[in-house]
Amino acid sequence: MHTPALSPPSHAEQDLLRDYDNLFRIMYNYPPYLDGINIADAYVQCKSLLTLADQYDALAVVGPRVDHHLLQFQSRLWKQIAKYPISYLRLGYLARSRIIFQESLIHVVGQWPAGERSIRAALPESVLDIIEDKVDELEETVSRIEARLFRLTLTNRSGERVTPATNYLDWLAVSLFRQWLADNTTPPMPPIPERRGQRDTAASRARGGSSSSNASAAGGLLSNGRPGGHALVSVPPLASLGRTYRMLGAGPSADKGYLSHDECKRFLKLTPDLYSRDNLRRFEKRIEELKSMAREVVRPLMGSGLELEMGPGGRDAAGIAYLTCTTCSDRDLPWNYD
Repeated sequence: MHTPALSPPSHAEQDLLRDYDNLFRIMYNYPPYLDGINIADAYVQCKSLLTLADQYDALAVVGPRVDHHLLQFQSRLWKQIAKYPISYLRLGYLARSRIIFQESLIHVVGQWPAGERSIRAALPESVLDIIEDKVDELEETVSRIEARLFRLTLTNRSGERVTPATNYLDWLAVSLFRQWLADNTTPPMPPIPERRGQRDTAASRARGGSSSSNASAAGGLLSNGRPGGHALVSVPPLASLGRTYRMLGAGPSADKGYLSHDECKRFLKLTPDLYSRDNLRRFEKRIEELKSMAREVVRPLMGSGLELEMGPGGRDAAGIAYLTCTTCSDRDLPWNYD
């Protein structure tokens, strides 16, 4: 009797066979077959293997092997985590990899609330609790430092704070610095929704009629049902604040990015009676003093808990501009409580 030839396995079947093969190899203390050259392929294989191991309650056995394999990529791994922190946060959680989980967590916290919906769908509540605790801690630190920045001032030779009455030029330098700080730590005001009465009136006018009664009934209410006036000011996300604080914390050679010579010149020209070469030179010198004080104030935010090497101004080759000073200890690892 002739037996029909079996069709070759599909890609999905081949991947599943590979995962089972690796699962059994690890269980019998043999090294798994995982890509050691292409980190993107290695990630896909490790993720698939961990998902299978989770079905068989074998994460405690498989996780350390996956962790060991991925950590061999070193700098390439850190760069991949920076690009896909949420994906690696889940992988680090399944593999119980402290280093991968911590690296991913720092990126997630620094960019919060970006990716919040994906994280809620992919990870358990215990991980969300850790993220939110770390976000709260970072926001509290940022708030304290922001208050100190707004209190920075200049003093005269007698050690007294400058005022419009004692030294108007120096006081203008303080005012410009504080205005820049306010502009860069406050989110733009959301557009004020058009009032319903205004819309009805506009529609009525388009029809050639009148709708004063509708306008009167809706007066004082915005389209979202809140009392009329101004929309509530939202808190800026940590990522946008991070860019500002990285600018403030940059070294002397890199801090020309804000309140530069041209900006100071344009500002001082707004008061023609004060504008001169000597006054501009003094004004810029006082601005530099404020910048120097600001660098010291924001220093606690400039640290990095990442394995990824950060370049000047806290940026790496990928252009990271958010804060990466979050720390993660053993008590912050979710599997210690699962």
